[in-house]
This record gives sequence, structure tokens and C-alpha cells, in this order.
Amino acid sequence: MRIAVEGCMHGDLDSVYATLLHLQEEEKTKIDLLICCGDFQAVRNEKDLECISVPHKYRSMNSFWKYYSGEKVAPFPTIFIGGNHEASNYLWELYYGGWAAPNIYFLGFAGIVKFGNIRIGGLSGIYKRQHYYLGHCERLPYSESDIRSIYHVREYDVQKLMQVEEPVDIFLSHDWPLNIVEHGNWKDLLRYKPAFEADNVNHLRYVLVQIQAGALGSKPAAELLEKLKPPYWFSAHLHCKFAALVQHGEGGPITKFLALDKCLPGRKFLQVVEIESEPGPYSIQYDEEWLAITRKFNSIIPLTAKRANFGDIQLNLQDCRQLVRNKLQTRGAKPFQFVQTAPCHDLTHSVANVSSSGQYRNPQTEAFLQFLELEYLLDNTLEPSSPTLFMSKGSFDYDCEDIPIDDVDEIEEFARDDDAETKKECL
Repeated sequence: MRIAVEGCMHGDLDSVYATLLHLQEEEKTKIDLLICCGDFQAVRNEKDLECISVPHKYRSMNSFWKYYSGEKVAPFPTIFIGGNHEASNYLWELYYGGWAAPNIYFLGFAGIVKFGNIRIGGLSGIYKRQHYYLGHCERLPYSESDIRSIYHVREYDVQKLMQVEEPVDIFLSHDWPLNIVEHGNWKDLLRYKPAFEADNVNHLRYVLVQIQAGALGSKPAAELLEKLKPPYWFSAHLHCKFAALVQHGEGGPITKFLALDKCLPGRKFLQVVEIESEPGPYSIQYDEEWLAITRKFNSIIPLTAKRANFGDIQLNLQDCRQLVRNKLQTRGAKPFQFVQTAPCHDLTHSVANVSSSGQYRNPQTEAFLQFLELEYLLDNTLEPSSPTLFMSKGSFDYDCEDIPIDDVDEIEEFARDDDAETKKECL
């Protein structure tokens, strides 16, 4: 099986697909699957654009809407996770995963699917320590803090992934596992990165400080790496290519880690890997173990700022597994069909003034939950949901954010924020 892995998509599906089609033609080969490691930007219309955490000058419809509308069809099955620049209102509709467009599958905020006999797992978002233990409390219309915090990794989703016992072949995260640089040549990383030029010294300084402090990367991702030990782990976020080999104990399995750049001319944003698998044809299918875990944990999904109460879980995993197995044997493992839920971008007029909250109950999600005999809870709001109600004043700065869509303009804020956190940890 030949799998193309792409770093940050930034909505430029046309360019990535064109590159892969050219590669197929030139090398007389066949690409079976495209994987994107975040910042996919599944923007359907102008309202979705308002839900992306990027400076206004970088807000652009790009090309996803063409695939959502049916004007174009993805030439390769495509699987993606979320990053820190996403149309979060749309991805929340597909919290458990689902088709964002025909032939384009979102893995969910956390998820595992099968492609042929290959298990592919992923964790969307990026890690921010101050939001990790909160629930999924953000609701439309997003405040200035919500539009950032909504894509911050939560303990609940990580703990679901930590329950996985069966082997995972490929795992995706947007930001890198903590200290993964220790398993590769980080000096080459600093020499390579295009952003590390004379006018971007703050970016270089940020990465150097993080490496020296042993703080570059995501702690939850590192925990998942140690738990799952997948043969392959792919990431993006830092807009550069970096490879590493992680040996899990003496004589233990090895994980091949690869981070890739964003889609721009002359950048290393794409890599094709060949993985041993059963012969095709291949299709994306539900994973039995993951569905059982989802069923077991769904009743405690935290939908306010309060931390998930794992002690309230009542369902037995083996009972959930048996129910899921019976359901899959009866219905099959093919995901529920794609359904449009929002108006699509129209070049002739704007949908920005359409009277709508921008949030929909996606029929895919409703069907998925009915299949697992679960209640739809995603729009429940029983208590005040603002994260600020549960955080001490002055404990963090919502205006500071991680690697921006542009490598230069916001990095000073990011560096200041993380420098301050590093200093606190050292005191």
C-alpha cells in the first residue's frame, strides 16, 4: 500500500492533489491514500471562515469548498486530523469523525479507522497545558478565547486513546510528541527550517529555548507514543521536515517519526511511504475496538469547563465490544454517508448574511450515535461554559498562540508566552 503523507494543508487541496496526480504519472505508480496531519481547513463558506483562528488578512476560502459542494471529487481517499487553524464549527459537527466531503474523512477529535487491514489513529488539535483538563465547553458564537481553546487537546480524548490495546499501524498528531527531537538530528532541523533566517530570529530562539528546556512538543502525544508504539507516527505544525527513530526499550519495537512542512512551492510538505498490507481494493471502515471505547466513554463526555469524571463510567468494555461486533456484522463497517449541512460558498454571492448560528446537527453523527445506541449530547450546555470561570485570573494569556498560519507575524507572542511558562517551571 502506498500512502502519501502531507503536513499542513491550509486549505490548498487543489495543489496537493495536483502534485500527487503528477507524481503518479511521472513515476508510473498508484497512490492508495492521502493522509493530512492537520490545519486542513475544511471551510465550506464565509461563516466557517469566521471560526478559524487566523489573522483576518490570512482568511481565504481556498479550495475545500469545491470538494464539499461536489464541484470536484478528491482523486484519492483522504484522511485528516485537525490542527490549530481549522473551521472548528464544522469539525465539531463531526466530533466522532466522518466524511467532511465525499472521499475526505475526518478522524474526529480522537479516532481510529481501518484502511484495508491498516489501523490509522489520530489526535486532533495542539496541546496547551492550561486547557488540557477542561471539558469541551466552547459553543457558537465563539468568543476570542473560544476560537483558540476549542482546538486545544483535552484529557478526555487522550484517555480514550490510552485504552487502545490492539496494534495501531499509523498515528497522526498535529504537534510533535514531547522531546521527539532527542531521537533525531535537531541541529539539522535548525539549519534546515526556512523560517530560521535573519528576520525570524524569534522563531529560532523559541525552538532553541524549548529544546534546551526539554519542552518542545506535546506531553499527551508523547504518552500516546509510549503507550501505542506505532510503527509510523506523522506530524506537522512546525512547518518543516524532521525525521526521528524511537526505540521503545532495549530490543523493543521502533517508531518511525516524520514531520512535514506546509503546502508551498519548494517546501518538503509531501512524502510517499510504502506499507505492507493485504492486497486491495481498500476503503475506510470503522474500527471495532475504537467503537467499543467510544460507547463506553460517551456518557461522561465533558461538555462544560469541568474535568471529565472517569469514575462515573458504568459500561463494561467487553459488553460494549460485543454489542459493536454484532452491529458491525449486521450493518457492515462502512461509515455513514456524507451529507451537506451548511450552504456552500458561491462565487456569485456571499452566504455571510444567511440567518444561521453556523452550528448544525450532522446526520452522520446522529446516525453514528444511533448505531452505537448512544444519546446525542454535543449541543448540551447545562452550566456556564467559559473556561475563564474555572481558571485563576492572570494564569494565562488567551491572545498568545502556537505556531501561526504565517511563520512570522505572531511568533513573537507565542515565544513570549512559552518563555514565561518555561521560566515558571524553572523557578
